[in-house]
Order: sequence, then C-alpha cells, then structure tokens
Amino acid sequence: MAHKYATIFKWINVVVDYALLNGTLYFSFLMTDNSMAWMDVYDYRLTILLLNFCWFYGASIFNIYSNLLKREAVPILSANIASLCIFTTLAILIKLSLPYIYVPPTPFIYYFALFPILILSWRFTFLLLRKHSRSFWLEANNIVIVGLGQVGVDLYNYINSNPQLVYSISGVFDDDKAKVPHYANYLGKVEECIEYSANHNIKEIFCALPHNESDRIEALIQESDKHMIRFRLVPDMKAIRHQNYLIELFGYVPVLKPRQEPLENKANEIVKRVFDVIFSSLVILFILSWLTPILAIIISLESEGPIFFKQLRSGKNNKPFYCLKFRSMRVNSDCDQLQASQNDSRITRVGRFIRRTSIDELPQFINVFMGDMSVVGPRPHMLKHTHDYSQVINNYMVRHFLTPGITGWAQVNGFRGETKETSLMLKRVQADLWYLENWSILLDLKIIFLTLWHGFRNNGNAY
Repeated sequence: MAHKYATIFKWINVVVDYALLNGTLYFSFLMTDNSMAWMDVYDYRLTILLLNFCWFYGASIFNIYSNLLKREAVPILSANIASLCIFTTLAILIKLSLPYIYVPPTPFIYYFALFPILILSWRFTFLLLRKHSRSFWLEANNIVIVGLGQVGVDLYNYINSNPQLVYSISGVFDDDKAKVPHYANYLGKVEECIEYSANHNIKEIFCALPHNESDRIEALIQESDKHMIRFRLVPDMKAIRHQNYLIELFGYVPVLKPRQEPLENKANEIVKRVFDVIFSSLVILFILSWLTPILAIIISLESEGPIFFKQLRSGKNNKPFYCLKFRSMRVNSDCDQLQASQNDSRITRVGRFIRRTSIDELPQFINVFMGDMSVVGPRPHMLKHTHDYSQVINNYMVRHFLTPGITGWAQVNGFRGETKETSLMLKRVQADLWYLENWSILLDLKIIFLTLWHGFRNNGNAY
C-alpha cells in the first residue's frame, strides 16, 4: 500500500536531486570561467543535457525514488550509491564515444568530486528527517489490528519497528486473549472492534483473521464502511506453506513468488557482469600473466600432466562448463568422482601449497571473463555431486539460478571444502539461497573483502 505522502516526497527528492545535479554543474563551470561565455557554447549545453540523461537512467534502473517513506535506510542509500556508479560510468563512456565534444576537464574534476557528496548528504538528511517524521511533519494514523495469529503478530511488530510508516497502533482485538503478546494492548473480542474504532477516532482497521473466516471478514468490511473506517485485509500467506511469499500484481490478479531474486532485474545483472569483467581482467593482466609461467614450470617438474586441470562443473541453469584450476594432483581416474580429502595421496607437494592458499583457483578468473562464472556466487559442484545432492536436499537446484562464483557467502562463512555429511552441504546450500535472495553489489564487495581478509584460513575442511 502506497503511503499517502509517497508522491509528494518522491517529487521533493526528484526536484532537489536535479537542482543539485545542474546547480553543481553550473558552479563547476563558473569556477573555471566566470565570464559565463560557456553558456552559448553548443558542446557545454549538450554535455549538460547528456549528464541529466545519465542521472535519469541510473536513477530509473535502481528505482531510487520508489517507496521513499517505506523502504529502510540502507537499501535506499545502497541504491543511490549504485546509481552514482552507473551515472559516472555512463558519463565516461559518453565522453569516450563522443571525442569531438570538447569541454575542459577541470570543471568535471570539481563536478565529480562535489556531486556525489552533495547527493548522498541530501539523501542522508532526508532519511534523518523521515526518521523523526511523526514529531516534525505528520500526524500518525491511529489503527487497530484484528486477529492475532502469527501474521497479525508479524504485522504488529513490523509497524512498531518502522516508524516511517506513520501508524500508531491503538491496540489489538482477538477472541482468544491468551494469544496476545504481553507487549500488545488487548482491547477485546473481534466483534467489538467496529464500535471501539468508531468511538476512538480509529482511521484504519487491519484485519489478519484467517481466510476460513471469510463470512466474518465480509461482515466487518460492511460495518467499517458504514462507519467510514478504512478496512485493510492482511492475507495469511504462511497458511499456504511455511514460507514468506512476495506478491506481484498482474492487473488485479495477485501472483505469489516464493523468493526475492534481485538478479532477475536485468540492470542488476548488467552491473554484476560489468564488475566481473573489470575485476577478472585486472587479475588476468596483473597476476595470472606472470604467475602462470612460474607455476607451469614448477608443476611440470614435480609431476607429468597438463598445467591446467579442467573439470565439468554445473553452471547457471545447470548448464555444464569446464572449470579451470592449476593442477594440484597427479593425473588420476577418480578426479570426477571423489572430493579431495585430508592426506589425499593424489595431491602433490606444490599442489598442497597452492590448494591451502587457494592459488589453484586463480585460473577461474578466465572462466569469469568468459562468462561461465562470476567473482562471487555459489561454488560450482561436480556433475555427480549435483545429481546426488539434488535427490536428498530440498531446494538444492535453486542455487543454479545464479552464475557460479570463485567465492561466495557460503565460503566466507566457513562452508567450503570436503562435505563428508549431507548436513554440511545443506548449510552451504542455505547460505547460497540467502545470497540469491539478498544480492547487492555492496554484498559482493563485502564477500570479496572477507575472502581476502580470512584467506580461507577459518575452515578445516579444505585440503
């Protein structure tokens, strides 16, 4: 449900953002040429237009102006940072693709130093004001909640923990007082809610009664209409399965989704892919270019066989691909069946070192560059393990909605290496599904940082 002030504050933010964008640009040009002759130059005017378009595009793909009064602060700030990254990247690409548009670089140094600071400062200020909105701007809507099953309790807790919704819960109604939490103000039985609401200036009734009480719900709707009290029906989706669902509207038809997938959004997918290409290119250029010849000599001197070990692994949408590693074992016929174990006789001396330090994984950046893998994502498993575990672990195949990664949320939480017990693989899968539902570019950066920080030293299952 959209907040009644949502559109007002959306346009306040839009106006302020574009005022900052163009005002900062004007100031930056003025700092380099206060004669203002640049205002009549076509290249300058075209540059201003293109920068406005870049901001419009970045803001649109990350929806930075949607649900400003209801979204939590961290996702809002994350979306704004991502938009600034897209904005800056597009501006650079336009400059490179249109070299004949000449504007001196000095004003842009000022501009790209000032604008991100100003835009984030404004958004942070807005969020601080929003946090105190009840006392500064808005009169809270008095509401009651009818029905204190699990969904009613969840609703009560959510509204109380999100003051930006500007709702004040006067109390709750339920036929069974024993179900009401001690912290909730119990007001009486369900049939008493209309009379109480009419007499105590209640603006809205949130009804969380179970769906099998449809006749009772219909009667409450009729009575609330007579007393001009808005009625909100809260469906219990957990009654279908013990799982949270997301609702999408196809017209007036609600469609339930069992999980959120940020990377279904094409814009997010593009951002992740661009990051992968840049990151893998740097690793290939500055690390693999000189490390590969050195390791090639060392690996060849210790044992016969190829420098790289290629193994079919399960990729995105369960499509097999050849995963690359520096060869750390003697050539053997069990490599596609058995995981490496402690004191594994197949591992060479240099192999033990490069496996312990994860150097053997570095050629997978070639897989990343080619698009078969990502820097961050669920680890790709051998085809046999995918087949075996998919038979015994629920939701195992869901992890293949994502491009597999060199490191991931499971790995930085200690779930890597040999999985002797199914329970260990289950924990890995649960971590992968959490990543699928909570992806952000900032989460990827956090995982990369934790990977480098821990150096995979905190897990005893990797050999």
